[in-house]
Amino acid sequence: MARWCYRHRLVVLVLWVGALLGVGAAGSQAGTDYANVFSLPDTDSKRAYDLMTDAFPQSAGDTDTVVWRVDEGSVRDEDVRERIEPALKEIGGYAGVGEVSSPYSEQGAAQISRDGRTAYAQVTFTEQANAVPKALVEDVVDTAQDAARDGLQVELGGQAITRIQEPPTGLAEMVGIAAAAVVLFLAFGSLFAMLLPIVTAVFGVGMGMMGTSLLSHVTDVPEVAPLLGSLIGLGVGIDYALFIVTRHRRGIQRGLDPEESAVAALNTSGRAVLFAGGTVCIALAGMLVMNMRFLDGVVIGTSLTVVMSVLAAITLLPAMLGVLGPRALSRRQRRKLAADGPESGDASGAAARWSGFVQRRPRSIAFLAVVVMAALAIPVLSLRLGATDQGNHQESTTTRQAYDLLAEGFGPGFNGPLQLVSTGGDDGLLARVNAADGVAAAVQMPVPPGSDVSVIQVVPTTSPQSVETDELIDRLRDDVIPAAGTDTHVGGVTAVFKDFAAVTGERIPLFVGAIIGLGFLLLLIAFRSLVVPLTAAVMNLVAAAASFGVLVAIFQWGWGAEALGLGKEGPITAFLPVIMLSLLFGLSMDYQVFLVSRMHEEWVHTKDNARAVRVGLAETSRVINSAALIMICVFSAFVLSGDTEGAMAGIGLAAAVALDAFILRTALVPAAMHLLGRSNWWLPGWLEKRLPHLAVEPKEEAYLAEEPYLAEEPVAAERLDEAGVPAQRTEAVPGGASAVHGFLRTPDGSPVADAVLTLVSRGGRQLDRVDSLADGSYILAAPGPGSYLLAVTAAGYAPRARHLMIGGEPLVYDVELAAEEAVDALS
Repeated sequence: MARWCYRHRLVVLVLWVGALLGVGAAGSQAGTDYANVFSLPDTDSKRAYDLMTDAFPQSAGDTDTVVWRVDEGSVRDEDVRERIEPALKEIGGYAGVGEVSSPYSEQGAAQISRDGRTAYAQVTFTEQANAVPKALVEDVVDTAQDAARDGLQVELGGQAITRIQEPPTGLAEMVGIAAAAVVLFLAFGSLFAMLLPIVTAVFGVGMGMMGTSLLSHVTDVPEVAPLLGSLIGLGVGIDYALFIVTRHRRGIQRGLDPEESAVAALNTSGRAVLFAGGTVCIALAGMLVMNMRFLDGVVIGTSLTVVMSVLAAITLLPAMLGVLGPRALSRRQRRKLAADGPESGDASGAAARWSGFVQRRPRSIAFLAVVVMAALAIPVLSLRLGATDQGNHQESTTTRQAYDLLAEGFGPGFNGPLQLVSTGGDDGLLARVNAADGVAAAVQMPVPPGSDVSVIQVVPTTSPQSVETDELIDRLRDDVIPAAGTDTHVGGVTAVFKDFAAVTGERIPLFVGAIIGLGFLLLLIAFRSLVVPLTAAVMNLVAAAASFGVLVAIFQWGWGAEALGLGKEGPITAFLPVIMLSLLFGLSMDYQVFLVSRMHEEWVHTKDNARAVRVGLAETSRVINSAALIMICVFSAFVLSGDTEGAMAGIGLAAAVALDAFILRTALVPAAMHLLGRSNWWLPGWLEKRLPHLAVEPKEEAYLAEEPYLAEEPVAAERLDEAGVPAQRTEAVPGGASAVHGFLRTPDGSPVADAVLTLVSRGGRQLDRVDSLADGSYILAAPGPGSYLLAVTAAGYAPRARHLMIGGEPLVYDVELAAEEAVDALS
């Protein structure tokens, strides 16, 4: 498929552009129909909700609040009324505003605080918050706040008001993409190469988000789903393309033709991308175990975006590689390749030095990594699930100011009243509720004529997010209501989120067990090892604990929250742990797959664990760290989304990725694998026979014959090369070896001396490298019969690359080199 997409690149590009435009047009025409369904079956709050739904017709539009407070005097004073009443009347006259309930009306006495200094009016729009035009909301806000003066503060709260405080749509995504572009340019040094992962991710995320908006018309998809989908889609989309492009560029630098390099990259890193994307989708699907309708919509939106990102990486990306050809390398890299010939396949530089250091000091590195992760995980012991509201907004926002004014004037519990809903009479329940600890006020609410439903609204003495409010709900359910002998249920937003948090806490162990079990099974099949998947499972749990520790410290304890613009501290949103764990386990599995697949590839070749771990870490750590840095930039940018849940998910996932990539995958995992030795790859014989085969890396033809066996001498501290990697010697496996030899000539028959000839395997490995002699002759050793690539470079001549089929006998192959100005193979 990769070769087809490469050769038919224009067709693939047209199909992708057409699909994106088509889905985008359909999504724009249909609009969105997102629905936040937080209620759970078989919970007390859900029964209360059902009774309320039967008794009261649902209001057509969103209801927001205008709050005002005077520093001196009373809101009943004539000079205050002269400023507020005309503003409320003007707001009520706007098209799109259905009703304005004023505290100055006969029915509005309860809308003025006891001290007379605070009052509020309710503005009911004709549409739900998402459908209310922003221009209308801005007019309402401007009109209300124009009534303010010195000593009279006017603020507004509600869902529609919150929308106009949000940053421009797409700001977080654009900032994340810009930051990722900087990292990619520094990593690649090429504008074209930098654009490849970004364009791939944009197409994948665009298709996923537009598809999600269409699906919202046929199933319940929450508002947070597209935000989370774009967050995870940008992260994995850029990363997956990064892995493939890096492998492709490395193939060209090692002498492969651009087409063959692209095919090899898709056949190696592309397979890993498919496997990694599958693990992310499986981890996301694990949320279905929770049996929560709200999370079902999140699974749909995020999984669709991941699937589209993977599809773009394995089809759109090779087409774009075909358009670029050798320009996937920078000009400097192309000039260097033309002058010096293919690069060696050996890893070098900081990554190789670090890999050698980990091999020499595995115990010390493992100990330090465990200490750091354990310290960061300590705050998770105080994790408390709940709900965020406008009281968690930044202090400078009008919604936060309105929330605080209502809490100050009417009590902390006014922003989250409880509803006691029952059928039949009161039976003295109202008096018992008013006498209960933690109740500021309880009043009987009017109900429609003929209804047998009774509703008591309860205002707690504490805020909706406090532990004391949770305790009040338990006290009402366990003591007060049973003592009254009525069939009454406790509802309201605060009760719904408390039940949501309770159910989430009960089901999380099953959910974690499900995704760990599925991940363990996949890695077991892929790497034919018990220890590798077990190590991955433990590391995933460690990463989750540490990242949630960071989340608790910032959002629940408030460490730096206001300074970072994240608002006031509060509980962690109840549904966030499930979503974060799904994404975290999926992303952690990505890095584990890319790291261990390279180690496993080397283990298959050499059966030398120390070399496999060292080479795997040296060759993948740089790209894993670059990919992690990109994800950190993308995730952190969602602090700018204006959505508290989005900011929590962004910060939590950014912390998780940083800890996973920079501490676990590049330090603790390789250190542990060095300590475990050959047992890393142990699998009982009876299990080996029963497991299906699922290879992350491809099987090369004549694998053992194609590559020489690299036998490593015992590591000694004094035998290190300049990169800090333990020295090694190469011994070819006897039997089956062959060779290719011949002469290098110019078109007029003159010999070409000092040319560099490189023999490369189908997998992109350099097998032998020689310089031609004075008479133009050369001889290269081949491990055995098979398909190879011969790359030739010489100063003043255009480079050549040819595929060869070498049999059991030495192959004679002469090469004719043309002058560089005659053929420029790299431009």
